[in-house]
Amino acid sequence: MRWVTFDCFGTLVDWRHGIANGADLLFPGRGADLLERYNQHEGAVQEQSPTLRYRYVMAEALRRAAADLGLTVRDDDASVLAAGIPYWPTFPDTRAALAELRAAGWRLALLTNCDRDIIGHTQRRLEVPVDAIVTAEDVGAYKPALEHFHRFRDSFAPEHWVHVAQSHRHDMVPARELGLTRVWINRTGEPDDGIAHAVRPDLRDLLATVRLVSGLE
Repeated sequence: MRWVTFDCFGTLVDWRHGIANGADLLFPGRGADLLERYNQHEGAVQEQSPTLRYRYVMAEALRRAAADLGLTVRDDDASVLAAGIPYWPTFPDTRAALAELRAAGWRLALLTNCDRDIIGHTQRRLEVPVDAIVTAEDVGAYKPALEHFHRFRDSFAPEHWVHVAQSHRHDMVPARELGLTRVWINRTGEPDDGIAHAVRPDLRDLLATVRLVSGLE
C-alpha cells in the first residue's frame, strides 16, 4: 500500500492564524505577540505532561505566553483556543493536494498532536476523506516522540510511506530517525539543513513531489 502521512496543524490547517486570532479575542491587538510566545511554550508543556490532552496543553501554553507579556488569562477564558479549532481555516492549497493524491491511488493519514474530538472537528474543514488518524490522545505522547510513527507503522505496515509536514522539530527530525521518506512543507521560510528528501514552500506540487521522492513516478 502507498501512504502519505501528514501532520495536520501548520501543514494542512493554518495553525498560526488560529492561535493568533484566538488569543486576540482575549487581548485585542496582542494576538501576534502571544502567538510567538505560545510557540516557545507549547512544546515544553507537551514534554512535561505527555499524556495531558491537547486542549489543556493549549490552555497552559496560553497562560504561560500571557504571563510573559504581563497578562493574565482567567480560568474561564483558558479554553478559547480549543473552542476555536473547528473554525480554523485550511490553507488554500490543502484540499486540491489531498484530492490529487487520493485520485492517484495514495492513501492518506494524519499523525497529529491533538485529541480525537479536535481532529474530528477539523476533518470537516479538509473536505477530503482520510484513511487513518493517529492522535496524541491515542498514543499518550506528543511528537517529536516516535509513538505516532510506531503506531501507524505497526497498524498498516505501509509498503511505500512518505511523511509530509511543516514542523521541522516535531516531524522531520523523528521521520529522519526512523528512515522515512520525508517532504518538508517549509511555509515559514526556515533555514534548510538538508535532512528532508524534498523541501517545498506549500502543497501546490505535492503529488509530483511525492512521486519523485518515492521513486514511483
